[in-house]
Amino acid sequence: MATQTHEDLYGDGEDLGPVFTASGGDWDQIAADAATLGEERIVVNMGPQHPSTHGVLRLILELDGETVREARAGIGYLHTGIEKNMEFRTWTQGTTFCTRMDYLTPIFNEAAYCLAVEKLLGITDQIPQRANDIRVLMMELNRIGSHLICMGTGGMELGATTVMTIGFRERERILRFFEAVTGLRMNHAYVRPGGVAQDVPNEALDALEAELPDLRRGIRDLENLLLENPVFKGRTVDVGHLDLTGCMALGVTGPVLRSTGLPMDLRKVTPYCGYETYDFNVVTRESADAYGRACIRIEEMWESLKIAEQAIARLRESVGEPVMVADKKIAWPAQLSVGSDGQGNSLDHIRNIMGESMESLIHHFKLVTEGFRVPPGQAYVGIESPKGELGVHAVSDGGTRPFRAHFRDPSFHNLQAASVMAEGGLVADVIVAVASIDPVMGGVDR
Repeated sequence: MATQTHEDLYGDGEDLGPVFTASGGDWDQIAADAATLGEERIVVNMGPQHPSTHGVLRLILELDGETVREARAGIGYLHTGIEKNMEFRTWTQGTTFCTRMDYLTPIFNEAAYCLAVEKLLGITDQIPQRANDIRVLMMELNRIGSHLICMGTGGMELGATTVMTIGFRERERILRFFEAVTGLRMNHAYVRPGGVAQDVPNEALDALEAELPDLRRGIRDLENLLLENPVFKGRTVDVGHLDLTGCMALGVTGPVLRSTGLPMDLRKVTPYCGYETYDFNVVTRESADAYGRACIRIEEMWESLKIAEQAIARLRESVGEPVMVADKKIAWPAQLSVGSDGQGNSLDHIRNIMGESMESLIHHFKLVTEGFRVPPGQAYVGIESPKGELGVHAVSDGGTRPFRAHFRDPSFHNLQAASVMAEGGLVADVIVAVASIDPVMGGVDR
């Protein structure tokens, strides 16, 4: 390495200190030489790197050579205003907003919100069993889809584009099923207070069961490509370390917490939607690093497939049963088929309310335009999303709109850990640490 002054190199009469020219040699020696000159550390604005931080996450890194001495996450660039907007819509319309928060886990956003509304209404025990089974099926498929994106985009950041193409290919199988059931690939507003918007048709279940063997092969491909890959292990083992004490201090949940060995999963700890009746295991590791989190996510996909198959079997046995609460003053019309355009009400329903039953028409009009009233009070419900605890604190003043709906999004809390994971490591390790958290900024800036 040659060290020259700015004046030596450019002859412009300015002396701005030494200029380093790395011309081969040992990088550790180059860094050591730079350190002996007592140069100030530099501050770098890094990002966007992770696809879900597309310009709305700013990482401020203080670097000493290639080593990160301090890291801070700057958020607030997205600012969707979802929670505030929900205060100006009916309780049912709220699902169309919250589904857009963490856009990779829309079903979980909807389910958590609806469970909180149902708790305020006092109808938690009145939700039909078929509706709960549908919710479980949709959530577990959504968990697989979210993990596939996490593994795919994380692999892409490390240069493994094949991992990304496999992840997106397999997620497409799940999105096809979602579209067949809800009419939409994302942002479904399918889970509603009292149940779900419409039943799952048998032909959609047939198509899903036909896809499952291919989905299994795809997950196995990811497993084979990554878990024993020496390059992947070299980039992730002992990188982004965060122990149990750190997780507890920062309120970190999900795979990051379970990578410390703590089997914390709300599906087991405080079951909802009948999860206590399903057979599955909570996956943990004890490495507390990025590699352990990757292993957990892949193994959780296998567990989610187990739950999904149990839910499909139950839905096969309960064909024709209701999927919405019986109280017609709350129940959004749900026994519908998807219209010919892939969305909207079925012709049978329109014929009934427009030509056969004046009472149905009045009910429908009141429910859509005004909404139902929710007794005054407040409720908190937490569920296990793919990223950790997703909680909803809903407050009602007795009206037809939420007085306040606040979400405890796991990405927001887990992102605090980025600085702890990155400090002391290399710049390249920051990429791995953030990817192992799996943040989605739609959930961070609500």
